[in-house]
Amino acid sequence: MRQTSVIARRVAAASVSLVLASGAVACAGPKDGGAGSGGGKPAEGGTLTVLNRDPQTDFDPARLYTSGGGNIPSLVFRTLTTRNREDGAKGTEVVPDLATGLGKPSKNATVWTYTLKKGLKYEDGSAITTADIKYGIERSFAAELSGGAPFLRDWLIGGADYEGPYKSKGGLKSVETPDERTIVFHLNKPVGDFDYVATQTSFAPVPKAKDKGTKYEEHPVSSGPYKVVRNENDGERLRLERNPHWSAKNDAERKAYPDVIDVRSGLDSSVINQRLSAGQGADAAAVTTDTNLGPAELAKVAGDKELSSHVGTGHFGYTNYLAFNPKVKPFDDPKVRQAISYAVDRSSVVNAAGGSSLAEPATTFLPNQKSFGYTKFDHFPAGPSGDPKKAKELLKEAGHKDGLTITLTHSNAKDFETSPEIATAVQDALKKAGITVKLEGLEENDYSDRTHSAKDEPGLFLAHWGADWPSGGPFLAPIFDGRQIVKDGANFNSGFLDDKSVNDEIDEINKLTDLKAAAERWGALDKQIGEKALTVPLFHPVYKRLYGKDVKNVVISDWTGVLDVSQVAVESS
Repeated sequence: MRQTSVIARRVAAASVSLVLASGAVACAGPKDGGAGSGGGKPAEGGTLTVLNRDPQTDFDPARLYTSGGGNIPSLVFRTLTTRNREDGAKGTEVVPDLATGLGKPSKNATVWTYTLKKGLKYEDGSAITTADIKYGIERSFAAELSGGAPFLRDWLIGGADYEGPYKSKGGLKSVETPDERTIVFHLNKPVGDFDYVATQTSFAPVPKAKDKGTKYEEHPVSSGPYKVVRNENDGERLRLERNPHWSAKNDAERKAYPDVIDVRSGLDSSVINQRLSAGQGADAAAVTTDTNLGPAELAKVAGDKELSSHVGTGHFGYTNYLAFNPKVKPFDDPKVRQAISYAVDRSSVVNAAGGSSLAEPATTFLPNQKSFGYTKFDHFPAGPSGDPKKAKELLKEAGHKDGLTITLTHSNAKDFETSPEIATAVQDALKKAGITVKLEGLEENDYSDRTHSAKDEPGLFLAHWGADWPSGGPFLAPIFDGRQIVKDGANFNSGFLDDKSVNDEIDEINKLTDLKAAAERWGALDKQIGEKALTVPLFHPVYKRLYGKDVKNVVISDWTGVLDVSQVAVESS
């Protein structure tokens, strides 16, 4: 999940780690008759328990920041489009949800039109209309309902000055509803990815008559297969039961097999994994959507044949990397940045991140998935263990024949992708090239504030990025588009790159509605930017998650990487 504009204010260190927490496993079972089910259509009924660390707070479609319709939220909130609910790469496709088909774009991709399916109903049996979707979008602009995706504020004509329906009169003129089934969006720039954007929960319908402002989250009106019957302590305990007016006939994506979804949060990671391992009582039909197995836990599970058969494995579009600030010496010299690129030992970094089962070495900024436009390249080939000799040669050319001393900033947070262990691995590798690295460990909030401040950004720091949808745009633009440099807020263009050719190519790709053609161009742009050595890609995370022995039909896509609770069935032992 990408962090730009508004979400940037919440900092990637927190929000992207939530993406990691809530997603990143793929390929665990077929769409029907998943692992251990013996084939055939999974059984309906029963209770699925979800054991999580983080509460499902702010359960309001305006305040949620989710992709592809989300995971738990997707059970309650349907959107114009959603992700294809299939394993792996097939799951990166965008498909219709409330809409009859994908959007119809204008020639320049600045106007998008959608038509709603017939017979859509809320949990109370009333009809869902495009006016409700328009209203749901408008209320997401209200300051008191902040926290959701920022894209419409940036992209809808008039969005920058609109303050939501509680303050602004007349609504957003750039969102038209000529009839109950048609909705038209007018954008101030081409957005070829708009079908992806329409998966965000801000596109969920909200009936104006039922809107209770900040209290709407206590009982949001369901358009999905489940309705909220209990919400305790702001999402710490969430109980969902069937929406009797939801129809599988007009929802091809959600299976909704269990009768009840019982979400229990605020649990310690070790407790979650212990409960899933033991599989006693209700925990036998339990999953987690935000807790991974660590190296030690994974080793224990690997030695148990039965337990290891209940582990989902896969990937989410995410990259961990070293970020340079060229405004800070000696990183203003490309040869110094190249030297560090050659000196990095990715094998040791991968080991520090948990080993090859939990991390894959990276030489590209884009994740190694086709949907992003992944193009294999390595501008600074140093093998898995680095090339200190080549690094020393470059340092000598840069005037540092006796080596140099630099500082690497990282977070002190444990179990975090910018952890001291990874920083130490980088430090040890650079030492072999004559580079002395002083480690600067900061508490998580200080780390986030420093690394996203254009004024105070360190010269070298550990960073990470994930995309809101599986496309190169939300991955490359926030980090390398010069127009997204933020001087007085949260900045993610750490290299302060403002290259007209890069900016222009981003604009040209954004005009494309042919996603395959766009992906090829994003991959080529990644390769072009990579030559500048503004980052050193380190690894792409791999995720391992346990699920209960009575959990069937496990589907985990490469879009979210989250075990899809809309597909799961439970069976009696």
